[in-house]
Amino acid sequence: MKDSDYHELIDTLFIAIEEALDECEVDIDYEGAGGILSLTLPNHTKIILNKQAPLQQLWVATKFNGHHFNHTDDGKWIDERTDSEFYSFFDEAISKQAGQAVKLNLQG
Repeated sequence: MKDSDYHELIDTLFIAIEEALDECEVDIDYEGAGGILSLTLPNHTKIILNKQAPLQQLWVATKFNGHHFNHTDDGKWIDERTDSEFYSFFDEAISKQAGQAVKLNLQG
């Protein structure tokens, strides 16, 4: 994949996440800058998403562990360690860390 395509995919994903958080019933604050999207949950814990351009990966750090997602030819972001698909993983990770159900309705 060309670097420009990678950056466009991540930027589009981050915008979709921000828009979903704006609509979310759970009060989750976020801040994006320099290829990093930081989420602050109601319990003051954080989830950090960041671009890893040299590897063309999406990295996600939760209070429980870190995940590295690769973009596949069929348009999915897949965790290289667990084979989890990003969108389902992300709702589960936010819900677990927030201690309450969070459904962002993101789609791949």
